[in-house]
Amino acid sequence: MTYERVAKDVDNWLEQYRGYQPNDFEMIYDDWIRQSFYNLDPDVKDKFFSKLDAWFFHTHAFLQGTSFQNEARQRILSVGRVFSEEIENITDMNRMLSVDQLSYIAQQQIARGRLYSFAQGGLTGTGGWLLLGLDYPLMMVMNIRAVQLIGLTFGHEMNHPYEMMISLKVFHAATLPKRLQAHAWNELMGEVSRNEHPYVFEGNDQLTNESWLEQPIKQCFKSMFILMFRKKIFQGLPFISIAIGAYSNYHLTRQVTDFAMKFYQYRYLLDHKEAESDGSRRS
Repeated sequence: MTYERVAKDVDNWLEQYRGYQPNDFEMIYDDWIRQSFYNLDPDVKDKFFSKLDAWFFHTHAFLQGTSFQNEARQRILSVGRVFSEEIENITDMNRMLSVDQLSYIAQQQIARGRLYSFAQGGLTGTGGWLLLGLDYPLMMVMNIRAVQLIGLTFGHEMNHPYEMMISLKVFHAATLPKRLQAHAWNELMGEVSRNEHPYVFEGNDQLTNESWLEQPIKQCFKSMFILMFRKKIFQGLPFISIAIGAYSNYHLTRQVTDFAMKFYQYRYLLDHKEAESDGSRRS
């Protein structure tokens, strides 16, 4: 019953994306973006998105080697051992714990990540140029890390090439506009279902394109609003700017972590359903 309930929860969550209809503004925006990039030199466009993808790959690899990530990894294992003393490594999490137990542990990581984003956004809202300049790269790093921790919780080693690409594609899909996320979800399901080698990613390794640029554009608008309201000071603090920064960053992290949680929950169900089918065939 637990598996059926989780599958139903994921399906209900997906309905908001499957039935989403873009409004007139979103359609005009899509046409404008396509037309703008259509006029660009293809080599320049390819080089730009290639550099952006490379930055995400390097960021993912960098995070894997940090002490923060190693501490988080040990923290996840420690909580997992509360449910099963036999857990020795990350892959045991997937085999020995139920989807509810893993979701509970992942929610702890998610709550911590959302708190960090809220605090970082509030700090950015004070309006300093340095903080504004660092805000978007920091947000990307924090949200990539949040996806990594959810993946680790569900028993997937993030330092394997295949899992690295899947986690980055989850991050990319989660940061897309709502009208594009159902298609991105279906592509992710396709990547997972046709995987024949657990360590090698054989699909398309391109992440970003012009459709992803709505998120950085939203960031520009957020920075403009922060700058507009930073002089509206109450008791020595620009509360409106702080609220804009904190809410915006929290909202993005909530969007990313919700998507990542649903993806890894559903992947868990697929993995265990496949394992049960293999076991039935053998017997």
